[in-house]
Amino acid sequence: AWKPHTAAFIDESFLIGYLTPEEYFYFIGELRGRSKAEVDKHLAQYEDFFHGEILGQKKYLRDLSKGNQKKAGIVASFIGDPEVIILDEPFANLDPTTQIRLKGIIKELASRQGVTVLVSSHDLSHVTEVCERIVVLEKGQIVKDIQTSPATLRELEAFFGKVEE
Repeated sequence: AWKPHTAAFIDESFLIGYLTPEEYFYFIGELRGRSKAEVDKHLAQYEDFFHGEILGQKKYLRDLSKGNQKKAGIVASFIGDPEVIILDEPFANLDPTTQIRLKGIIKELASRQGVTVLVSSHDLSHVTEVCERIVVLEKGQIVKDIQTSPATLRELEAFFGKVEE
């Protein structure tokens, strides 16, 4: 029952390497009950994020750089307007410009009513910029659960910087 409401991009193993990005997006769209026209409209929103390197390149997903594979997978996870989007290390392998654009996309998605974006990351500065709440797990247990504030990055750095004796 939860699958139609949830989407994720964990890593490039979620991609189908022998498809072009367009074929992959249409495949995901079909799984999510979206027409090609709806998928095209969706993709048009991410033209800046793709930076001319994904669509119309006549390349297979497997032949794209790790960063471009990640961009394709992230945007594919948004197809079908899921209520919960899970992104694992979304900023890894992305250039600074794309990281900034992705932060804007995540903030915009999270601002929508009924959409939750879960970001799993080791990058404290990025998550403190895009997340309203940060939960720190240690061996599967919650050890910290805080609302993000201007002091959050310093608080997390102090937490992770402590030396165990």
